[in-house]
Amino acid sequence: MSDTETNPVASLAGAADAPVQKLAEELYCERLVEARTMAPEDKLLAGEELFDYACAITLAGIRDQFPGLNDEECLRILEERLALREQMEQRG
Repeated sequence: MSDTETNPVASLAGAADAPVQKLAEELYCERLVEARTMAPEDKLLAGEELFDYACAITLAGIRDQFPGLNDEECLRILEERLALREQMEQRG
């Protein structure tokens, strides 16, 4: 496996200065060690928090892309995108 497959932070090389890259790698390693020591129920909760965070960021992007939409319309687009992602995963 390449570095970018085992460590997603490695893909930042060239896009950031060396000190920033080093800090990113250190933070990634700390998070990895922390995740490996978590209890299964804590991992489940962390996964839910991460999903909620990702949805909030995606909603912010949708609002930026379509500034005239109300919250209900933005949520509908988010649901469509999640459904599309699920279809893509099922197709492989």
